[in-house]
Amino acid sequence: MKRRRTAEHENHERWLVSYADFITLLFAFFVVMFASTQADKAKARAVSESVREALEKGQFRNAMATVLGKGRHQNERTSQDPREEAKSSGAGLKVPERDIGAPKGGQEKTPPADLVKSAETLEKALAAELKKQQVAIRLEARGLVISLREAGFFASGDDAVSPSSLPALAKIAAVVASLPNSVRLEGHTDSMPIHNSRFRSNWELSTARAIATLELLAERYGIPRSRMAVAGYADNAPAESNDTAEGRARNRRVDIVLLTAEGLRAEPPAPVEAARNGKK
Repeated sequence: MKRRRTAEHENHERWLVSYADFITLLFAFFVVMFASTQADKAKARAVSESVREALEKGQFRNAMATVLGKGRHQNERTSQDPREEAKSSGAGLKVPERDIGAPKGGQEKTPPADLVKSAETLEKALAAELKKQQVAIRLEARGLVISLREAGFFASGDDAVSPSSLPALAKIAAVVASLPNSVRLEGHTDSMPIHNSRFRSNWELSTARAIATLELLAERYGIPRSRMAVAGYADNAPAESNDTAEGRARNRRVDIVLLTAEGLRAEPPAPVEAARNGKK
């Protein structure tokens, strides 16, 4: 009698293999999506490479733990003095705000490194004016700000630039001419109202001083007018408190601002760019 062959047992758990592969790929997808949202591009690139390598070699979990841990340590190591980092790496990096010749304070800003050298050049060239507190220099996110205080550059209540200030302005103009940055000239006053035969308000005085500075930079030092813009703020943007005589003296100023790309966003587009974008 022929023996009947027993049927093979069907494997009902075969789906687990496909399910495990699907979960692994899904996890890899979300990790890559998470990495793409990180500001640290190097870390994001490392995570993506880690996922690819781990999927190819079957070491996904260990590789991911290594890369994520390495990224945290790299962030800690790079939290060093950004000024030294900017000097060694060149343009495009950013450094904390620095105020030369004026009281320190306020939040830290992040100007690009290409203006750091210009600030240091002006610090040396204008050492006498800085010591007399006729000039203040500071780096901000919007750019390099050179404050020309009334005491060194203008007579009280007047917009005429003092002839004695021309040597200092020549040094400033040389730095402005050496850079491609757009320039904004901002006039400021203290909170004391003015009303004389020429100016009816602090608005007119602040704007007139900014215009006078622009005209001098253009006519005497050859700075193209197309690079410059004028703004008058009256007493609405004080550098210090108007409650003291010293504070009011520092508020009476014209700020020459060499704009960064961030600062330039507040400016209207150039005529050529406006036409190119279909604007009239």
